[in-house]
Amino acid sequence: MKYEMKLPPGVPGQVMAEVLEKLDLEVKQTEYGPMLYGEKEVLENAQDIIINGLNERIKELENKK
Repeated sequence: MKYEMKLPPGVPGQVMAEVLEKLDLEVKQTEYGPMLYGEKEVLENAQDIIINGLNERIKELENKK
């Protein structure tokens, strides 16, 4: 069974490229914004990659101060 996962605002394109390169997912544009579409386990892996990517970006911005 396939599921949808809404993308949070502010996900860098580089992180999205990594997700789509590594995982078998589709991106769908909806009236509520972009969503990833795929198997539950794969979406969970995508979520981990996105969270790690956002955390790295936050660390980069904190170090620029």
